[in-house]
Amino acid sequence: MSIRRMLGEIKTMQVFSVTSAKDLFTTCGGAIADAEQSQMFGKPCFKISGKAFVCFFQDCMVFKLTRDAHGTALSLTGALLFDPSGKGRAMKEWVQVPVEHAALWPDLTQSAWNYVRPAG
Repeated sequence: MSIRRMLGEIKTMQVFSVTSAKDLFTTCGGAIADAEQSQMFGKPCFKISGKAFVCFFQDCMVFKLTRDAHGTALSLTGALLFDPSGKGRAMKEWVQVPVEHAALWPDLTQSAWNYVRPAG
């Protein structure tokens, strides 16, 4: 099954079966072939070839993004650069997107995966 098709099914599942933000995070990350669940700064994340591309923090999904996807995500109401320490040291490529925008999480997951996946 293609990633695009799996993510389309995730969008449908959001309405019918996903009961929490963390469930949706797990569903989005788990839909990516070869993604491994792991930890980043003590937060749940998914990695490809040892590189994190999404994580979960404060009922938000956090995405490693670049270019247009980064700007689009950051422009969402409530979205901000990810600062896991809370000390004003945000990670410039990582955007924290609140659950209010959960309908966009599957597409942002795809964009994050496209950014970190190995070439080839």
